[in-house]
Amino acid sequence: MDLIEALRTTGSVREFTPEPVDDATVARILDTARFAPSGGNRQGWRVVVLKDSETRRQLRDLYLDGWYDYLALAGAGLTPWSPLSDRTAEWEALAGADAVRKAAEAGPGGFAEHLDEVPVLLVILADLGALAAVDRDLDRYTFAGGASVYPFAWSILLAARTEGLGGVITTMATRGEADVKALVGAPDGLAVAAVVALGHPVTAPRRLRRTPVADFATLDRVDGEAFGT
Repeated sequence: MDLIEALRTTGSVREFTPEPVDDATVARILDTARFAPSGGNRQGWRVVVLKDSETRRQLRDLYLDGWYDYLALAGAGLTPWSPLSDRTAEWEALAGADAVRKAAEAGPGGFAEHLDEVPVLLVILADLGALAAVDRDLDRYTFAGGASVYPFAWSILLAARTEGLGGVITTMATRGEADVKALVGAPDGLAVAAVVALGHPVTAPRRLRRTPVADFATLDRVDGEAFGT
């Protein structure tokens, strides 16, 4: 597949057909994704491939706790867990999470409610000792260390695309990190970075829509002339 085409059509997929994905395909995907860049080429990631049905159900339940909080926050007009969010407004919005849960339980459910049924579930763990978190000591939320693990997660999606699969990277499971780590037997020093879901997409991939370059790129300064016009 042409690289540019893959980059412009690899969107998040959350609806999958029941068709299974064999282990050999998953192994090929991971074998390609391992060439992703990481700080110092330390490759500080671990992957747990979840196949046991009970473990999958437990992960789903842990995921749902964060998911309904997310919906309550978004429903209140907040960016869920933004480092800049008003914490009082967050607490007020989270009071409605139980109502969101009950409403969801009364319906057929979506991706989150059926997470355990996804053909491939990968828990991506980050080795904290391998991350060059150069912004660790700044007086703000830190994120630079993620540059050593999330390119790997993205490479999984790109590699899956070449296999005719689709998927999504979700970080929701980090809300219940302690329980997720216990579920997969992750020792201290490993952190939950993401869950990657893969499968055969219900809808064929198509060209994505994104903000034009001139809307986010400027010359020399943040308030400089728009670049890419």
